[in-house]
Amino acid sequence: MEKGTQDPVNGEGDVEASPAVSTFPAWARDVRECEEEFKVSAARGLSSDEVLERRQIYGFNELEKHSGPSIWQLVLEQFSDTLVRILLVAAVVSFVLAWYDGDEGGEMGITAFVEPLVIFLILIVNAIVGVWQESNAEKALEVLKEIQSEHATVRRNGELIPNLPAKELVPGDVVELRAGDKVPADMRVLHLISSTVRVEQGSLTGETDAINKTHHKVDSEDIEIQGKECMVFAGTTVVNGSCVCLVTETGMNTEIGKVHSQIHEASQNDDDTPLKKKLNEFGEVLTAIIGVICGLVWLINVKYFFTWDYVDGWPTNFKFSFEKCTYYFEIAVALAVAAIPEGLPAVITTCLALGTRKMAQKNALIRKLPSVETLGCTTVICSDKTGTLTTNQMSVARLVAIGRWTDAARRFKVEGTTYDPHDGLIHDWPFGNMDQNLQMIAKIAAICNDASVTHSGHQYIASGMSTEAALKVLVEKMGLPVGSDNSHMQSTEVLRCCQYWNSVERRVATLEFDRTRKSMGVIVRSEYGSNMLLVKGAVENLLERSTHIQLLDGSVVRLDETSRSLTNLSEFADYDGENHPAHKLLLDPANYSSIESNLIFVGLVGLRDPPREGVDRAIEDCRAAGIRIIVITGDNKDTAEAICREIGSITGKEFMSLPDKKQYFSQPGGLLFSRAEPKHKQEIVRLLKEEGEVVAMTGDGVNDAPALRLADIGIAMGIAGTEVAKEASDMVLADDNFSTIVSAVAEGRSIYNNMKAFIRYMISSNIGEVVSIFLTAALGIPEGLIPVQLLWVNLVTDGPPATALGFNPPDRDVMEKPPRRSNDSLISPWILFRYLVIGLYVGIATVGIFVIWYTQGSFLGIELTGDGHTLVSYSQLSNWDRCASWQGFQPSPFTAGARLFSFDADPCDYFRAGKVKATTLSLSVLVAIEMLNSLNALSEDTSLLTMPPWVNPWLLLAMAVSFGLHFLILYIPFLAQVFGIVPLSLNEWLLVLAVSSPVILLDEILKLVGRLTRPTATAARRPSKLKDH
Repeated sequence: MEKGTQDPVNGEGDVEASPAVSTFPAWARDVRECEEEFKVSAARGLSSDEVLERRQIYGFNELEKHSGPSIWQLVLEQFSDTLVRILLVAAVVSFVLAWYDGDEGGEMGITAFVEPLVIFLILIVNAIVGVWQESNAEKALEVLKEIQSEHATVRRNGELIPNLPAKELVPGDVVELRAGDKVPADMRVLHLISSTVRVEQGSLTGETDAINKTHHKVDSEDIEIQGKECMVFAGTTVVNGSCVCLVTETGMNTEIGKVHSQIHEASQNDDDTPLKKKLNEFGEVLTAIIGVICGLVWLINVKYFFTWDYVDGWPTNFKFSFEKCTYYFEIAVALAVAAIPEGLPAVITTCLALGTRKMAQKNALIRKLPSVETLGCTTVICSDKTGTLTTNQMSVARLVAIGRWTDAARRFKVEGTTYDPHDGLIHDWPFGNMDQNLQMIAKIAAICNDASVTHSGHQYIASGMSTEAALKVLVEKMGLPVGSDNSHMQSTEVLRCCQYWNSVERRVATLEFDRTRKSMGVIVRSEYGSNMLLVKGAVENLLERSTHIQLLDGSVVRLDETSRSLTNLSEFADYDGENHPAHKLLLDPANYSSIESNLIFVGLVGLRDPPREGVDRAIEDCRAAGIRIIVITGDNKDTAEAICREIGSITGKEFMSLPDKKQYFSQPGGLLFSRAEPKHKQEIVRLLKEEGEVVAMTGDGVNDAPALRLADIGIAMGIAGTEVAKEASDMVLADDNFSTIVSAVAEGRSIYNNMKAFIRYMISSNIGEVVSIFLTAALGIPEGLIPVQLLWVNLVTDGPPATALGFNPPDRDVMEKPPRRSNDSLISPWILFRYLVIGLYVGIATVGIFVIWYTQGSFLGIELTGDGHTLVSYSQLSNWDRCASWQGFQPSPFTAGARLFSFDADPCDYFRAGKVKATTLSLSVLVAIEMLNSLNALSEDTSLLTMPPWVNPWLLLAMAVSFGLHFLILYIPFLAQVFGIVPLSLNEWLLVLAVSSPVILLDEILKLVGRLTRPTATAARRPSKLKDH
């Protein structure tokens, strides 16, 4: 097998080695060849000198420790987003300006620093959250190390050394494994000490049951992990038996070491979520827009930077006004603050967090917040079969017994899909009247069986092989024969019937299952003292070894219908334990086939791992939603195809040998990959992502972790999943159910639609703020909105409605639309035009009410001069900086709340400190319009008459909260002073509502135009590639 070059491994002391990469296929060589290759004898092991020499070559038997990024690197990465960088620049500039001139724009003392300090606080919180998420990224690697063995029993210098630290193992070491041991390295089985050895390696290979191991070589060098029956792998567990093994690979060269490398590699290639990509693109566009607008503001107002005198018609005595330059620089900063939706990161995080709560209620536990949004654009679900599409609870579906004649079979349908003996019954069953043939089937199923079933809470849990557990449940459903003595059995026992059969016949020897003969046998002694061999296994294998058949009444006839009874068990007729002369035959599994010969065939059962309830419906939903399902499993091809009959099938090995792998994905229908190894799963995910697919990948084992990290959405199993898989995942299924994934995708789509709603809402609000500031600068009137007010609106006032839009009810057809493409725009050209129009109105309204207060005594019949302020002409207002040259200009004092504003000392202060009422009106109009605009955002193109505001009561509550916050800063004197505003009168509030309300009518007209111009026929749906399973 080809291995990749590894990084140096640092061990203890002065040892530093670059692990050598072995290419010796130990699984395809016999024991003698393996000993010769590693220059070792199984009887003696390595010498101390040889161990030191090999450690110099191979290093220590441990997984590498990847340093990962430093804390400062993680902090810097949080400032890589374009929006964050713009915010950072705006904060620094505003801080410098506040330091330079703290009283500019009505701000005094500490209030001048509110804006930069709030922006810095936003950036710090954002960085802390980001660093916390990144620091958790490598936990899967740490958990992977925990499943390694810590000690091993090793033979060195001819002596057996118990509890040697596993990290000290080197290739060539001879290790003894016993039941319960965790395998310390990849090893070749040299010989079995017990009759059989079974190893639980499902976490590495995906196989359901423990696998029997042998010392015989396999025929092919190029074979998947599952086929290497003479190899045991690091991190797996010996279920039963004991054996002697030869270490062939250590550390990063083991199969688990390769998984470790793959997880690390996948973690280095984490892609941004679709939403983050869109927001980055938006940030880049925003940067350009801000630059252009700031440039225009400077160009429009550059005339104010210079003053000059005319002498003989020619300008002379040019003077540069640094004060004016600074003022318009502050306007540019205000533009940046207005253009950036500062509250957007917080609202997105809040919406995603609320989404995780909704999904948790549906048994989908989200580990990484951005996964909520990514789920909504999933185009391919790569699902495991066992435990996800199926229940992972084997059950008997059919029982076939023999009738009165050899050609007459009785077929019974068995209900139930769990390990609960009371789940379903057997149709047409002769309760209380079991004939001899049925009794023998029950006896074999109960005694030739090592599984058990226990009742825990509301669940029945099986231990041992799932097929054997299903047989024991069948025995319970069969009941007991008439006249059976069950008085000694406990009434609370789950397997009462099995207990009865085991009391009637006592097991004295076991012939363990192996893949070669595909059967298991037990020798039992009856209460009458005679021995009997009971065997179960694959039907075709047992029929080949059967010579007779048992009929309904218990009589035995030859399969060729020539009757002859079989009355002896050859050497095992009187077998009673290890001291019997025939015991030596049981020590070699090669003898089992000959022992299990001349059998009497009694019947058969059909088992299945049933599909989960609701999976069919979930698959139909996926097809309607344009989502393709690909099944990737470690099971063998026949087992996998039994569940996925109509899916195109290929093994992982066959797939890797295809000349054009991407072409394979283009075929219609679902796909099935069987005997898949970690590298196959990664390759499948990588190719799908290269094709532009958004891939969700399910997994439960260690072998799934690399692909889980590589996928856009890694989904681990909560019940059957390993900790390694869970740590590598983005989402954990609490119920291991495929239907939960589909529900999570639907929820993700709904959340994304709601996120688009509040993103459009916030961006349209910011467009209005930008237009307002631009118009102020272009018209030359005093600054209407200061940065700290814009920051308050963006962060606090807009925040509750934007968050509440995340509670919009989902569309009924959310799973009847194809997935959105990764290059779909966040805002379509028509929506952008709509919000440019809305933004233009917001800007005109906020600037217009500022102008109205200064120039008009009444508006729309609303009296505005009750406070006693002085009216000026529009010409005076647009040239307010020249008021010092106006003859006889003396504005009257006016009241605002409890404050009196007088301008005796400096009449021009009427346009600076005196603008406080006009500024308050502008700010109130901005808040009111944005609250009303949130109602427009309930739906992209549906009228408020069709979708009234109360469909989302949370939005109405949020609007009330935002207005309440606005009243708070208006009517609490300290806060009013911080924000440079004053209380408003009733007439002034009527003016605010009159100027704000048209925004609803304007957007309703735009929505109507959008509905009328929308194509009547929906766009062609992306063709579904999924067939019925």
